[in-house]
Amino acid sequence: MKAARLLGLLLLVTLALGHGADDRKHYIVYMGQHSHPSSQSVISANHEMLTYNGAKEAAIHHYTKSFRGFSAMLTPDQATRLSENEAVISVFESRMNQLHTTKSWRFLGVDSIPQYNKLPMDIKSDVIVGVIDTGFWPESESFDDYGLGPVPIKFKGECVPGQKFTQSNCNRKIIGARYYSKGFEAINGPLENLNRTFFRSARDTDGHGTHTSSTIAGSKVSNVSLHGLASGIATGGVPSARLSIYKACWFNDCEDADLLAALDDAIHDGVDVISMSLGPFPPQPVYFEDVISIGSFHAFEKGIVVCASAGNSFLPSTAINVAPWILTVGASTIDREFPSYVLLGNMKQLKGFGVNTTPDLGKQYSLLSGGVAAASGVPSRNASFCKKNTLDSNLIKGKIVVCKLETLTEDRKEKAIAIKEGGGAGMILVDPLAKYVLFQPVIRSVLIGQEEAQELQLYMNTNKNSTARIYQTVTHVGIKPAPVMAIFSSKGPNIITPDIIKPDITAPGVNILAAWSPLATEDTAGNNLNYNIISGTSMSCPHVAGVAALLKSVHPNWSPAMIKSAIMTTAVTTDNTRNLIKNDDSTYATPFDYGSGHINPGAAVNPGLIYDFDTNDLINFLCSSGATLSQLKNLTTTPVYCKNPPIASYNFNYPSIGVANLTGNLSVYRTVTFIGEGPAVFYSKLEITGVKASVYPNVMRFGKSGEKMTYRIDFGTYKSSNGSFEFGSLTWMNNIYRVRSPIAVNVVSA
Repeated sequence: MKAARLLGLLLLVTLALGHGADDRKHYIVYMGQHSHPSSQSVISANHEMLTYNGAKEAAIHHYTKSFRGFSAMLTPDQATRLSENEAVISVFESRMNQLHTTKSWRFLGVDSIPQYNKLPMDIKSDVIVGVIDTGFWPESESFDDYGLGPVPIKFKGECVPGQKFTQSNCNRKIIGARYYSKGFEAINGPLENLNRTFFRSARDTDGHGTHTSSTIAGSKVSNVSLHGLASGIATGGVPSARLSIYKACWFNDCEDADLLAALDDAIHDGVDVISMSLGPFPPQPVYFEDVISIGSFHAFEKGIVVCASAGNSFLPSTAINVAPWILTVGASTIDREFPSYVLLGNMKQLKGFGVNTTPDLGKQYSLLSGGVAAASGVPSRNASFCKKNTLDSNLIKGKIVVCKLETLTEDRKEKAIAIKEGGGAGMILVDPLAKYVLFQPVIRSVLIGQEEAQELQLYMNTNKNSTARIYQTVTHVGIKPAPVMAIFSSKGPNIITPDIIKPDITAPGVNILAAWSPLATEDTAGNNLNYNIISGTSMSCPHVAGVAALLKSVHPNWSPAMIKSAIMTTAVTTDNTRNLIKNDDSTYATPFDYGSGHINPGAAVNPGLIYDFDTNDLINFLCSSGATLSQLKNLTTTPVYCKNPPIASYNFNYPSIGVANLTGNLSVYRTVTFIGEGPAVFYSKLEITGVKASVYPNVMRFGKSGEKMTYRIDFGTYKSSNGSFEFGSLTWMNNIYRVRSPIAVNVVSA
């Protein structure tokens, strides 16, 4: 806990209890197992105990499920009296534990990779990552180049000067910076006419590019937080890697022509990895009409790994950036969240989410639904969305207003502004994305899910004088289960080539703290933010790009296909409770949600077997997808000849195994390359229901590194097959390696 936040909590207790602040500390009161029928009854009992000991409003946390307890700001005398209660096992001061602010990297185990793989403890890297995004904020501490060597000789890029940006804004961390606006301006007119804050340079005013870049390779920065939330050390995945920035996006839009120009430059500049947290609206255009597919194909040819986000479209068949030469990334949670609890007047507590970083002073406010506070002439339904000029200021003044969303894409902050302008004291917003959206409110605000909304509505319906208090937001770590697939993460199947499972992988993309542009966001006090917490596959993509940079640092001669294979085949499909990864709605996730699973950097460094492919293999794949010679000319300048008949796309040597149309019996082939220390024996474990399946050979023996072997999986239908996707996996294993490929088979007919 940072000093400012501790002082804020002490001030809270001072105001609420009337005691001096100097002698109060944060204590944990532990009471072991309990027999209470519900969490709410535990909270009520805790409040009674605190009230009896003169600390009625002091509670910070309540522990209500596996054991009973609470934490509170207490004087030493209060702590002593509580310790004498026969129900209390122990009372002890809450000590500070340092966390990584981009805790996702610690959650992924990157800090322990060296000891597991016999690597130098401080991995040095001259790997260059090209980030195509909204630019970067050069003054951010995350882009400090202390301790880095000279710019790699292979780099051919430039640091292009522009508005509020000179060549001195580049250094040995940010070694290149370019910007592209011609395509955008051709469609939208001059940037100057759009009445938006911008710089005609690589300088970022949106924050998005600064966030993604620092997540990949940000330097280590101590004492970082968002107003005390997620405090600790901020660091990218490979702090010693270099960054080349390509600003091709303006005001959240990225025009095709600008993107292709950026890809062209990045390939030429000599980057090793490209990260693109962007893409078209679904459905995705075919490969030959999609600039990301085209540009990234050329990057693959040059040995560059391209990582791209799968999208935030929620629904099946909406995954984008699905070309097999792209590493496509979904989003999942880490074991940290930022709850902001609501205490109702009946002492029931609702779990919400927010960024309420100031003390709440212990006051209960009257509750009012936006729908019953409609301004003159405004329908009740319209007022329930709490938009500007829809609420009666005489009715909402001094109250917490309960609001709804009309659409998921609405600006939450605008609702809070409307309430503040009307004199309201706070906002409770019913939001299906509650735990995924953290915004800087202008008044005390909390987002709650549907279950909590029902509890709130029941209370308001049965209590005329309903009240609520919104607590200060806290940081909770060690959340279980984690990871969980994010509700917004776009899903498969791949609508362009269904035999290729997409997305490929999932990685942390929920409430990630990283560097930010101070011009992009202000807090409630009007201060600019240098670090911010946001969610999306935009946040998960740079995590995978960071792991790709790590692998390239350790294995500089690995091809993009080898890096992709290592990442995919070592992914995990279980969470931190050792159960299978689930979706947000508690259903089990499938390969169409997480691809091969959750990224596992430590294992990816030493995968054992590799599914490799090159440009010729990609041409054969495109031929099987119905590409014409004229179409293929858009991807390669060398003469191309399609085999007749073409190689089936399900036999493309991909690390996952997909069959989009199984009508009877069918055989799928894959070739693996052993890259460990030989000799070695691998045993197969084939798991799938709903179809007949067998693998031959079921044991593979390798004599030395570099040796290749081909295996075959025979699939067949049952008479009872009902025409749906069946999921499973094939794992090759021994006492060192587990090389897993997900399987998705669409049974068309028996």
